[in-house]
Order: sequence, then structure tokens, then C-alpha cells
Amino acid sequence: MWISILPTGADMMKSESEVQQQIRLDASEDGIRLWRNNVGVARDEHNRPVRYGLLNESKVINDKFKSSDLIGITPVVITQEMVGMTLGVFTAVECKRQGWRYTGSPKEKAQNNFIELVRSLGGIANFKTEW
Repeated sequence: MWISILPTGADMMKSESEVQQQIRLDASEDGIRLWRNNVGVARDEHNRPVRYGLLNESKVINDKFKSSDLIGITPVVITQEMVGMTLGVFTAVECKRQGWRYTGSPKEKAQNNFIELVRSLGGIANFKTEW
């Protein structure tokens, strides 16, 4: 008798990392370029904090706005007075594992604040579990 050891149901859901890699590949096929935006704090040789990543100038800012996992450019062709000109539109994707649902945690709220900021300035931004 054979016993299946293949994952089923929730075990088959992609991790955030797997979702992120697939989104980057799929977006690239659509002409969109996305790059990983690592965010955090490290210490230099004098033990001073060095913050990195978008919108991470201070803990106060980072608590309110958490920039997305992927940052990039979506090419958009403009019509009328700018016919034929292609502009790059700022793009932000916050990747989440398959099956994720927004719960309103402080981290998710800060991520959503960044998404809403990008949208309010004409950019493209979303939470995504797949492309």
C-alpha cells in the first residue's frame, strides 16, 4: 500500500518568498520591473544604527509607513498631447503568502499607509498574494 506524502490543502500554499519570486517573474513578462526593497537597521563599526530601505529614516516614520517588499516601475504610454511617450509609474507591491487576509495589525496598517501614499501620488501599489 502506497502512502502519499505530497502536501495538500494549506501545506500547498506558497510562502511569501515564493509568492514574491513568482510576482517578479510574472511582472517582468508584462514589462514591469520590480526590485527587492530590504528594510531594516544594522550597526556600523562604531555600533551606530544605520537604517536602510525606503521610508525608513527613523523608527517613528517606519512605525507609521512600512515600504513595500517590491519597488519598481510600470511603463505607461500616454495619449493626447504626449502621444507615444512612455512614462515610468512608481510601483510598489507588498507580497503576502497565499491565503493571507488583512487583519489590521499595526504592521499591516503601516504597510497600507505606504500603499495609500503611493496611490495618492499617482503610483500603483497593492498587497498581492499572486500576480
